[in-house]
Amino acid sequence: MRYGVLGPLAVWDAEGRPVRVPEAKVRALLANLLVHGGGPVPADRLIEDLWPSCPPGGSANTLQTKVSQLRRVLGRERVVREPAGYRLLLTDAENNGNSRNSRNSGNSGNSRNSGNSGNDVVGTVDALEFQELAERARAHREPAVQADLFAEALALWRGPAYADVAESLFARGEITRLEELRLNVVEDHAEARLARGEHTALAAELGTLVGRHPLRERLRMTHMRALYRAGRQGDALRSFQDLRRQLAEELGASPGPEASTLHEAILRQETRLATPAVGSLSCRTNLPAPLTPLIGRQEAADQVLARLDPGADTRLVTLTGLGGVGKTRLAVAAARDASGRFADGVWLVELAGLGATSAPDDIAERVITTLGLCDTAATEPDLDDLVGWLCRAVADRRLLILLDNCEHLVEPVAVLAGAVLSAVPSAHLLLTSQEPLDIPGEVVHPVPPLTLPEHTDPPAIARAGAVELFVRRAAAAAPGFVLDADNAEAVATICRRLDGIPLALELVASRLRTLSPHELAARLDDRFARPDVRVRGLPDRQRTLRGMLDWSWQLLTEDERTVLRRLVVHADGCVMASAQAVCADAGLDAGRIPDLLSRLVDRSLVVREGDRFRLLESVAAYCAERLTEAGEETAVRTRFVRHCAESAERESERLRGPDQRRCLERLDAETVNLRRALDLAVAQDAAGYAVRLVNAQAWYWFLRGRLTEARRSLRTALAAGGEAAPAGRVAARAWLAGMELRFSEGGTAAAPAGEDPTAGVEDPVLRARLQWFVGTGLTGGGHHREGRRLVEAGLAGARAARDHWGEAAALVELASHAPGREASAELGAALFVEAGDRWGRLRASRALALAAERRGDGARAERLHREGLLMAEELGLWTEVVETLTSLGRAALADGGAERATELYERARSVSAERAYSAGEIRAEIGLGHAARLRGDRDAARHHLNRARAKSHASGHAARAEAALADLNPPPRA
Repeated sequence: MRYGVLGPLAVWDAEGRPVRVPEAKVRALLANLLVHGGGPVPADRLIEDLWPSCPPGGSANTLQTKVSQLRRVLGRERVVREPAGYRLLLTDAENNGNSRNSRNSGNSGNSRNSGNSGNDVVGTVDALEFQELAERARAHREPAVQADLFAEALALWRGPAYADVAESLFARGEITRLEELRLNVVEDHAEARLARGEHTALAAELGTLVGRHPLRERLRMTHMRALYRAGRQGDALRSFQDLRRQLAEELGASPGPEASTLHEAILRQETRLATPAVGSLSCRTNLPAPLTPLIGRQEAADQVLARLDPGADTRLVTLTGLGGVGKTRLAVAAARDASGRFADGVWLVELAGLGATSAPDDIAERVITTLGLCDTAATEPDLDDLVGWLCRAVADRRLLILLDNCEHLVEPVAVLAGAVLSAVPSAHLLLTSQEPLDIPGEVVHPVPPLTLPEHTDPPAIARAGAVELFVRRAAAAAPGFVLDADNAEAVATICRRLDGIPLALELVASRLRTLSPHELAARLDDRFARPDVRVRGLPDRQRTLRGMLDWSWQLLTEDERTVLRRLVVHADGCVMASAQAVCADAGLDAGRIPDLLSRLVDRSLVVREGDRFRLLESVAAYCAERLTEAGEETAVRTRFVRHCAESAERESERLRGPDQRRCLERLDAETVNLRRALDLAVAQDAAGYAVRLVNAQAWYWFLRGRLTEARRSLRTALAAGGEAAPAGRVAARAWLAGMELRFSEGGTAAAPAGEDPTAGVEDPVLRARLQWFVGTGLTGGGHHREGRRLVEAGLAGARAARDHWGEAAALVELASHAPGREASAELGAALFVEAGDRWGRLRASRALALAAERRGDGARAERLHREGLLMAEELGLWTEVVETLTSLGRAALADGGAERATELYERARSVSAERAYSAGEIRAEIGLGHAARLRGDRDAARHHLNRARAKSHASGHAARAEAALADLNPPPRA
């Protein structure tokens, strides 16, 4: 069970489904137990809290009745009675009778849970998770990461804490504490965003919050800095004067020294207040942070860096070399050093997971995903040329794209590279591949192995790149190992024998746990002198790596070999659960996999990155051969496909609950593996698994805006050979129909009138949701009657199946297109809050805001739009962000707030430009033109409207821009 107290009291089961707790007193009992964090609460205390000043007759029996009702909802084992009182057991460990000693005497926010580690408890109560995320954010030094973690923490709040029992005395202290923690995190989040350069947005957003909390000096100071950096020095000074006045009137006090110092600095316009250069690399790149320093490659990195100068003629550099030589590490290091040269970022696009039959559009789709443009691309009708769209989207950007592992995709990569270089004059490409593209403009930079020692004296040996790498890895594997006069020559022999190949050196370094350098050198001499390691047709250095891999393989136990070769089925690494599901079978228990995997990591055959395990390129190629030799390909691939289908189905339902954001992140991480699973299912004529995979991912694709991938994958699964459940095929066709409607111009892909594309879907919950999904697609395409018919059928079906999520979605959709149905939107919003679905809350807030606008309640509309804006930003729905900003700008114009409207439209234009959302840019320019006109600046208005007209020559917005210009310049009177 998971409990939510940051808003109305909520309970979710292990699958993320809401659990209804009936009756107010039962909910109050649960809230009371949660306030005490799982600690014991005496019965007389509960009676006093639940029935203050008027306990019922037979109060002990009445309390026992309420406890029994709560047990029926949560499970009898979760609410226990002890000598000290009633307790709510928050974790399974407690339910199994584990340690029951109280951790501390805190409250629900301080994890006063009995006998559980903090990590066990954190995931069970949203208040604890909120604090854990905030602590992680404060421990991080990167503003971008801090801002994301603070945003994730704030996103857990669904309303005022303990909203159901806000008037109860037992909850007031905890509510006050949590609200103070929330405001601290709001201030932390604002400061992190300010460090990222988001002063314009903060200047607009923090004004309302400062109005609610006018005496919070830290919040006020952040707002003052944002105002100053946004060019509003006068407003920043007036804000300080307002703080001074309110402190004097309410508290008889003066601003603190920090606020006074900031005020003086603003008066003097001190340079330290200027917008800082955004040194946070993670704001404009996805390059991984280096775990270890670059060894023996600094000169090569400098050479590559010199070729990446934006002023140079070279815009395509390909690093070539054999597998395991270190191409990727060198490319990432050079790209990181070049990050300051590319205003629009440096982006790593990993291609190893793409199949050899991939087309240029597949690679373009991977780049679009990496750049975060999926949400925008999904707004384009009939988007069939992804390469062309990508080129248009980044045409004005100065960026560096690193395409890693291109050797199996040379031809499609060459097509994409040629298109990007031709259409994007400020784009640079850096590639790693075992062979060049051989296209005009390409500069090939061979990556040789690390330098070998040329002399025999220890200082000279130590300076060789291969020796430095080997010594570092050996010291990590065998603590205390150092290079000295006694072992220097043996180390030099090892490095020469391995030809300075980094992967081979890393594989062999771990052997120093059991062998001395002299023994290891002798083993290598004996190993490579044998004829069985001479593989015909391979270059000498490739033979060296192959021999090293053969030796490492032979030193493994049989079970270690089994796990290693089976891991190769994962196209993009895996988490432990996936490794267990795929590698275990009747002869190898899943419980042994963690230990075996740990040993493979120790031997450098498996790389661990966070919670994921992956094989290096050369090791993966070797293991693929071994998997084939073992005759296990079919069985392992089948287990992999089955596991992917089952895990995707589990995540699918969680996408509609409180775990939505983390679920999206998990599916993001598994995207390449899920694509591989679909490819394998189709290749094996396993249509059943193929259909299950696409049905489980359809909602994820929609939320992420990956409609191109959704349409292609659904078509592929439906065309697959083999048997599949008829109901599954019908569901896949319905998902496809909904996706097609969102692709087509004007809804030309509409379903035939009178037909229900969901007929034949057996699951009533799924059918109702699909009716809503297809119906909204029809409505968006202008087919209002057909769309409304399906959405209303979905509403009836959801209510019959008691699916609150489906009911909420249908209610909000119907309210969005029918004035006077605000009550439906309110109910839908409440149901989405209960489910914990932030996407649903965003949709509901927009419907309610539109209703408020229609009846002239501008204040409520603005509040709802701002709530929706935060949720859209948290979920990364950037087109929604732009639409909400323009709605706020439009409301500001209606109120005569030209300056406020300008800030909002400027932000909308900035986000639109960053996300290549041309329709949003046009609307923002038109809004800026109207705001300039309201200020009386006709020249600025004409400038913005002409820009909108220039951008909208091929879109439906041209008429709006023309009309605004005509209104600005009326024809002369006769």
